[in-house]
Amino acid sequence: MKTIVKIILLGTTSILFASCGAPAGNAPANNANANTAKPTAAAAAPTADALLALDKQANEAFFKGDSKFFEGVLSDKMVMINGGQRMGKADVVKMVGGMKCDIKDGWKLEDPQMAKIDADTYVLSYKGTFDGTCTMDGKTMKQPSPIRGATVWVRNGDKWQGAFHGETMIIDPKNPPAPPAPVNKEVAKKDDKAAANSNTAAAPAKPATGNANTDALVKIHNGGWEAWKAKDAKKLEELASSNLSIVDPAGVWFGNKADTLKRWNDMKCEGITKVAVTDGFASAISPTIELLTLKGTADGTCDGQKNGPLLQSAIYVKEGDAWKLAFMFESPAM
Repeated sequence: MKTIVKIILLGTTSILFASCGAPAGNAPANNANANTAKPTAAAAAPTADALLALDKQANEAFFKGDSKFFEGVLSDKMVMINGGQRMGKADVVKMVGGMKCDIKDGWKLEDPQMAKIDADTYVLSYKGTFDGTCTMDGKTMKQPSPIRGATVWVRNGDKWQGAFHGETMIIDPKNPPAPPAPVNKEVAKKDDKAAANSNTAAAPAKPATGNANTDALVKIHNGGWEAWKAKDAKKLEELASSNLSIVDPAGVWFGNKADTLKRWNDMKCEGITKVAVTDGFASAISPTIELLTLKGTADGTCDGQKNGPLLQSAIYVKEGDAWKLAFMFESPAM
């Protein structure tokens, strides 16, 4: 299990973020005659190809362990889930500095897909294929491939910065990966005993809590799980923003609200008696955008596969007085 977690940890950090030099729209020059002054131009939206090209630059920097590059390209609000742990900007920069990769030429980032969250926030998704290894903490692991990556970009003045990044393996539902090998119980017992007897073992850290919106967003998100369980299409429609997009646990991109809701409503599920949302932690990307990270679980099966815990990162946008789900990234919890 530790090996698998390490592989996922390496995989989820292979492609991060890059800055966009495209300037936002500039206001027209002052005019002495106020009646003839033109309104400020709307900020230009990025293109999927432009963001993908910048992600490729960031990928190269990552393979070189260029942590300084990421100090400038990540938003101070940046969050990602790595090996099941929530990480901020400082954590990611430090991690990149400790990485050493040997990736063969010919790696690809392709199939760019972009969705709007608001005028200053967009999500870019793509497929990545690699052949090579990365080393961290003395452990060398083969780079997972193919993967589906997604980055949430936010406008900061005249550049774009990464506020979230996630990756998950692209899985064929008809040919899922083999489950991890069973743990050797005798070895596990010895490890547990050694840890219990260690005089240097640190006390577990107190779990961090999210911001003031955490409880409200967890309640809304749990309502979404309950609506999915009950096949309540109307409720799911109400909870979603008009720009809803997702990356599902199999690494499939759904780029609009209609396709996303159709996927949720068409899933063939059996034996689901309970759903749960835990470990919720919300942080603000802007006054009207929140990022909620959590773990969601359900029993039963869907599309012939047994359900298990999912790590979810959900972007909520404020529409009037209500928070609506605008983007969600899902990956199996190892």
